[in-house]
Amino acid sequence: MENKKSSQRPSITIVGLGAGELSQLPLGIYRELTAAENLYLRTEKHPVVQELEQEGLRFNSFDAMYEQHTQFHVVYEKIIEELLQAASNSMNIHYGVPGHPLTAEYTVQMLLQKEREGYIQVNILGGQSFLDPMFNALKIDPNDGFQLLDATALQAKDVQITQHVIISQVYDAMIASEVKLTLMEKYPDEFEVILVTAAGTASENIQKMPLFEIDGQMKVDNLTALYVPPVTDDELLHHEFSKLREVIAQLRAPDGCPWDKKQTHQSLKRYLLEESYEVIDAIDQEDDDHLQEELGDVLLQVLLHAQIGEEDGFFTIDDVIETLTAKMIRRHPHVFGDTVAQTEEQVNENWDTIKNAEKETTSASLLGDIPASMPALMRAYELQKKAAKVGFDWGDDAPMWKKLQEETSEWLQEVKYGTKETMKKEFGDMLFVMVNLGRFYKLHPEESLHMTNRKFYKRFSYIETTLNKQNRTLEQTTLEEMDELWEEAKTHLKGEITDEN
Repeated sequence: MENKKSSQRPSITIVGLGAGELSQLPLGIYRELTAAENLYLRTEKHPVVQELEQEGLRFNSFDAMYEQHTQFHVVYEKIIEELLQAASNSMNIHYGVPGHPLTAEYTVQMLLQKEREGYIQVNILGGQSFLDPMFNALKIDPNDGFQLLDATALQAKDVQITQHVIISQVYDAMIASEVKLTLMEKYPDEFEVILVTAAGTASENIQKMPLFEIDGQMKVDNLTALYVPPVTDDELLHHEFSKLREVIAQLRAPDGCPWDKKQTHQSLKRYLLEESYEVIDAIDQEDDDHLQEELGDVLLQVLLHAQIGEEDGFFTIDDVIETLTAKMIRRHPHVFGDTVAQTEEQVNENWDTIKNAEKETTSASLLGDIPASMPALMRAYELQKKAAKVGFDWGDDAPMWKKLQEETSEWLQEVKYGTKETMKKEFGDMLFVMVNLGRFYKLHPEESLHMTNRKFYKRFSYIETTLNKQNRTLEQTTLEEMDELWEEAKTHLKGEITDEN
């Protein structure tokens, strides 16, 4: 349909049918409905409609569309399409919806969008929403904090468990089941909830039950809403990010923990490193429970730094999250934009291009953004990788093996004739070439050495354990005997350590 001038636009008058019975309908709304020549109802399953039918009210309803289509957005699009066509033919129609037109009525929002686009003119005549009768039935004050959510589009991330939550459109057991599963991501299974049907009418019904039962024993219809009271048990808030943030702030408060209060960005550096390595160890151990705990310890460090930043007036955890979110969206145009990247290599190319474009100033060196505080092997790997991206790299491994032989020879020369410092220099050169060889074969030096360290630890522990069972100490054991136990450990631990060298 083409845009029309305001004076030529067809008109749709949206009428709220209220939340209850005919006796609760305002006189003006009653007269508007009974006088309407072209009346369409989203649904006729409403107490007011049933009573008006007895008075001879004539209308068209869209209930059949709900039977024809399984997805609500399709039903709503079909309703809007038919309403626009009817308005175009008649220039003036009425559209009746339950409750108030601007409360939990998606088709009304769609019609208002059509008005903004210039297709139609919309007039809204209010009717009582179901919220006032709900508040009255539940005896709650929404000013304490209140959310109205749609059962057909409910997501756990939207639920604020410290507020009053009313979930509309819980009209059948299937929707109730989906709502239950979603809420059980945030609330205990036994958490008491309340189902309210036909609030404010003579048929009002209130059912209290545990959350896990809402799709089993209850009777629901299109006048049913679910009420979830605010969580007041402090322990039930422990999985909320806001609660964790509150705990960290309290630790740093004047009456908080003496240790936490005195920490600075500088003093916390070592703990961030320690916790990061413990995460790596948990991953290597394939211990998910331990990994969960260690990831929490890393998150603690992030929140402590953010709390210090907030106290100093520089940044908050919200700023940290905002910066990260924006960066992830910006650097993944193949996910959030129109850029195409079908391989890991293309993703890395795009990432580097975007990252370079983000820099406000050009570093004096291509390698300037690689932190000097990195572990030495890791920094060697990153330096080589960065230089390789601009072509400073051997194309195959043959020159690397030759270079390793050369550096090994130079190191042995310094071992025989040099000083501690010259030995250290040549040993470093040899390690640097080893890192380059590992990188060629896509082996990270830190991961490789970490694996070897773990292997050494387990085998040496086996020696200690075996000697302890024999009532012997390491000092009482010869090197030859320890070598024999080492070989025994290689066989015994073969299932635990894949590398048998």
